[in-house]
Amino acid sequence: MGLVTGKEILDKADKEGYAVGAFNINNMEILQAIVNAAKLENSPVMIAVSEGAIKYAGIDYLTSLVKTAAESTDIPIALHLDHGKDFKVILSCIRYGFTSLMIDASSLPFEENVAETKKVVGVAHPLGISVEAELGRLQGVEDNVSVAERDAILINPKEAKIFVKETGVDSLAPAIGTSHGAFKFKGKAELDFERLKETKKLTKIPLVLHGASSVPKEILDQAAKYGAKIPGAKGVPTGQIKKAIENGINKVNIDTDLRLTLTGAIRKVFYESPEQFDPRKILGPARDSMSDLVRKKMKLLGSSGKA
Repeated sequence: MGLVTGKEILDKADKEGYAVGAFNINNMEILQAIVNAAKLENSPVMIAVSEGAIKYAGIDYLTSLVKTAAESTDIPIALHLDHGKDFKVILSCIRYGFTSLMIDASSLPFEENVAETKKVVGVAHPLGISVEAELGRLQGVEDNVSVAERDAILINPKEAKIFVKETGVDSLAPAIGTSHGAFKFKGKAELDFERLKETKKLTKIPLVLHGASSVPKEILDQAAKYGAKIPGAKGVPTGQIKKAIENGINKVNIDTDLRLTLTGAIRKVFYESPEQFDPRKILGPARDSMSDLVRKKMKLLGSSGKA
């Protein structure tokens, strides 16, 4: 099929009321796991590449891998830049054929965020490339923060309406209480669904949930059993992810769960077969485990059977 745009995938999800997973890759095995799962689930998927992944693996290697995967299947696949902050990197992604870009200027004041986002939209849209932006700050909100502090961190739905109108973005990531990494919450895991509902009502575009790994106990236990030390890790409960989708989320970003799954599977091989040095025997089981994980996520998000 070849790559499709993020807008094509997310507009359909928005119309039909489900979410599509955006899974981060850093190497071939992670990509293979995701695409294999998408084929088995007949699910559209977004392959997310961060600036860190580009620095690690090289934009030429990553784009070639993803394009090869897309051309080998009829599953809709979009190649997405995750948290693009460097305009030079964004331009490079455009040159290499990315079909979806995220400009993350959320750390800037509102008007500067608008200006930076408009600049990217102005370059991307004429080329048929979708653009995602972010409002609010993506960090877990502790139980004891004041109302003023919470308002300063989380999205303002009225500002979101203005932002979408002024920038013309195709999708928006509203900060509603999640954070990146394996330690998303210091207290009770709770997202602000009222803000989410109001943001959806006012913007009427696909919304994105960042930092949405669930950090399942069984994955943590598997990694810990073979020596990993990740105490206190906590993710977004699956029930809250379902509720977020019911209230307007159409794209769910997942990275940490893939990393934890890969770590546990590799540690198991090293523990049970310390004589093993064949990378295929080390990374192969991790690829299979990650594929199983992605299939479960696609079922959770409601994207299975939607390709």
